[in-house]
Amino acid sequence: MSFWRKPFSKRPGADTVEEVSHDAASEISDGSIKYVGNQGGNNAPPTFQEASGAPVESESPMGYSVNAFTILFLNINMMIGTGIFSTPSAILSGTGSIGLSFIYWTLGYLLCIAMGSVYLEYTAYFPSRSGSEVVFLEQAYPRPTWFFPTTFAVQNVVFSFSSSNAIVLANYLFKTAGTTGTAWQVKGVALAGYTVATLVLIFHTKFSYHLSNGIGIIKVTLLLFIIITGFVILGGGTKVEDPKANFRDSFAGTGTASAYGLTNALYRIIFSYGGYNNAFNVANEIKNPVRSLKKNATLALTIVYVLYMFTNVSWFAGVKKYDLEHSKLTTASLWFENVLGGGRVRGLNFLIALSAFGNMVSGSLGSSRMIRECGRQGVLPWTNFWASTKPFGTPLGPYAFKWGITALMILAIPTGDAFNFVADLGILPGAAFNLAMAVGIYLVRWRRKRANLPRPEFRAWDVLVIFNIAVQLYLLVMPWYPPANGGADVSFWYGTYCVTGVGILIVCGIYYYVWAKWIPKWKGYQLRQEVVNLGGGAEAHLIAKVPVNEVEAWDANHDAAGRIRNMTVTELSDEKAARTSSEADSKDASAVRTLDV
Repeated sequence: MSFWRKPFSKRPGADTVEEVSHDAASEISDGSIKYVGNQGGNNAPPTFQEASGAPVESESPMGYSVNAFTILFLNINMMIGTGIFSTPSAILSGTGSIGLSFIYWTLGYLLCIAMGSVYLEYTAYFPSRSGSEVVFLEQAYPRPTWFFPTTFAVQNVVFSFSSSNAIVLANYLFKTAGTTGTAWQVKGVALAGYTVATLVLIFHTKFSYHLSNGIGIIKVTLLLFIIITGFVILGGGTKVEDPKANFRDSFAGTGTASAYGLTNALYRIIFSYGGYNNAFNVANEIKNPVRSLKKNATLALTIVYVLYMFTNVSWFAGVKKYDLEHSKLTTASLWFENVLGGGRVRGLNFLIALSAFGNMVSGSLGSSRMIRECGRQGVLPWTNFWASTKPFGTPLGPYAFKWGITALMILAIPTGDAFNFVADLGILPGAAFNLAMAVGIYLVRWRRKRANLPRPEFRAWDVLVIFNIAVQLYLLVMPWYPPANGGADVSFWYGTYCVTGVGILIVCGIYYYVWAKWIPKWKGYQLRQEVVNLGGGAEAHLIAKVPVNEVEAWDANHDAAGRIRNMTVTELSDEKAARTSSEADSKDASAVRTLDV
């Protein structure tokens, strides 16, 4: 394997890549950046990544159950959640007119196409890593070592709750029962619903995907029913009077839209399309991931866009503009009442509740992989908790943590403001990381070209990357613009979510410097990574605390990725697995049983 250790710039045929075995990682040095090449088990080209990244798993510990159909419905099921049933009224209110609201739905589609192309290019570089943004930021910004993995891990873990969908699920279940729950009744039902979703996910990965697919089919069927009914409304086949009224002079009211309202509408659009990138989180569970995602993720987004546009036509045909603008998360309920009458609303309310449940299932499938990847990087304490897939072959630790943080958010946030606040809370930090990710694609291209690494299977158009950068900059700046007359869509200060988002980013940075810089300097050690085998095919990095006088010996005995130079991988014992990564040191590592690979 000495051939692979030569710098790519000094050998011919850089675009021709031999298969790289997982147990003999290739090392390519490019100044201060060291790359390792590993072959995954998902029929993808070798993954060449900066050495501080979490190790490539030669066989996915969660199997390869994600086929084309599952990719399609992982994304569809997450996109069609609560947004299309709840946010059209807020979007209409923000844009001021029917016509502009349709343009915004199209703008959201184009933005997702642009972002999706960035995701796909990153996946082409790192096809055997799940976790999407976790991996992309880790590799785009490898210096300072562990800075972006640490800051994004904190942000990703803090924002991993799914309380908004759980609360909407509870509200629609009460509507199905023909009653209105008290605040604490809604919280209780929301928590119970999320608990059921979590238990379903914990016990079997393949069944979770089948369930997600099944609920996704029901969601598409529901929207098709609403769309067909909309055509019947426009044809005069229902009791709705003058169903075409909203489409006459459809841009009337556009001039009343404020900068705050337009920005708020864009947030609602982003929320409604949230999940277009969900399948990228499970890339290492997909055979030939780049080709499969390019086709099926794009198809899923296009299907949802078409469904959304015609569903909005149905909403506007069945409900007067004034009623839509003054509704509170009841767009679908208003339509059901006007078109079908109260007696038939309950069944459809149940289907919307089921839609929210499906959104929680598919969302948790994707986000659990992101959290697990954060744990595999070694930057979170209790590496085994986050990265192990025992005993059911599922990421039990991430699921358990998501349940805990979701329960906290359900119980802590006032029910009336929960949906709007939670929908907004992660957008500012998310825009910051999305901006960094879009800019980072140029950094990755430049460094890989300089190192003469192989070209990817897919490369995003520059116009799409630049469009994405422009939108993310807009989303970073405009939230600070005050609403007209001091009004907002929540009962507290309009900028609360902005300040909270900035605070989270600051906490992320402080956590990194305390953990990686100040404490090691104070206590006289340096941080080093080692590859550990958690069983069942799961591997991760453990961050070890190496005394300064032992650093030279440690570096001599480990390669850049943290593997023992005799090509062995350390395996965590049960006792070691329960310890935090911050407690690990070089003395512990020497006591861990090693396995010949």
